[in-house]
Amino acid sequence: MRMLFLLLFFCHSSSTVKHSLKFFLTGSTGLQNVPEFMAAVMVDDVLVGYCDTNRKIVEPKQDWVKKLFEAEPQHLEMYTQQCVEETSVYFKITMDDLKQQYNQSEGVHILQRMNGCEWDDETGEVIGFNQYGYDGEDFMSYDLKTETWIAPKQQAVITKERWDADKYRITKNEKYLKVIFPEWLRKYLAYGRSFLLRTELPSVSLLQKTPSSPVSCLATGFYPHRASLVWRKDGEELHEEVDHGEILPNHDGTFQMSVDLNLSSVKPEDWTRYDCVFQLFGVKEEIITKLEKNRIRTNWEEPSKDISLITVIVVPLVVVVLMIAAIGFTAYKKKKVNHSPTSQLNTSSPGEHGSEEEKERMKEEGAGTSTEPHTAAVNRLNPET
Repeated sequence: MRMLFLLLFFCHSSSTVKHSLKFFLTGSTGLQNVPEFMAAVMVDDVLVGYCDTNRKIVEPKQDWVKKLFEAEPQHLEMYTQQCVEETSVYFKITMDDLKQQYNQSEGVHILQRMNGCEWDDETGEVIGFNQYGYDGEDFMSYDLKTETWIAPKQQAVITKERWDADKYRITKNEKYLKVIFPEWLRKYLAYGRSFLLRTELPSVSLLQKTPSSPVSCLATGFYPHRASLVWRKDGEELHEEVDHGEILPNHDGTFQMSVDLNLSSVKPEDWTRYDCVFQLFGVKEEIITKLEKNRIRTNWEEPSKDISLITVIVVPLVVVVLMIAAIGFTAYKKKKVNHSPTSQLNTSSPGEHGSEEEKERMKEEGAGTSTEPHTAAVNRLNPET
């Protein structure tokens, strides 16, 4: 399973006629500033409701869900009770059992569950699912055919045996996966039909970071998420030199996806043989974008010849100017030193100039001058004096 609830990863079916109801539940210990329990409800991979143990209330994320709660307040009460009381307590107890079973001490541990159903509105087929993950790994999944739990790891066998022996748990699973969840999904589709069953076509762009980077074909703003995006050469879909990205949600409820094409071995004159094709479920027309250089958007700009020429001329000129300035400054410093009174005084001995009285006077003046910095330093250290 390896799903991370906080990222709300999107699982989408390859079928073009199925609708889905998914519950993402996460319990955690040892994480600061994170609720101990969180839950999200998704219909057709669109977030429609959320709650956690900090807020203690179910928040509708779509306008049609607000109408549903207003029309059926018992539905909101049921979700709130399960989130704040029943399921959160169940997750805490289960995590305590798992830590003992795994001989784990205190620390960060995460228990996750994804359950719900997929419903084909043409054939009426319903497929229920209930999966658990613990600390980022698959832990347990329910098999509707055998009505038993599947343990992918040896550490989960003890839990599997206990859950298989719990007939009440088995009966409850069967009822939710086969009856209750499909009923809820049909109800949600009826309330949110104008939103969930709409179709929106995307804008398609060609992007490239540098001339040597792959060309990315980006389609954004489409709905529903059931769509395909491929590169073709001479009308044939490419599988090599192509990197497909995942379908990701936009903030407005639409989706985006991209596919990269490596052109390192393609000659520029052959670019016109390539195109990017987007196909949305329920729409016959394809959106075809030809691979043409003037269609590619990039932030990279090639330096112009004028700028290169200026660089060639200016850089050596600047170096010459700096050298001249350095030589002039050095000559100035030497001249200043040679003409300073101190240097002239040091070049003459006391015996060559002045009388003995003048020498004594100079010594006294020098001694008096040397005491001034010391007195100033003492005054700074003792500001009150």
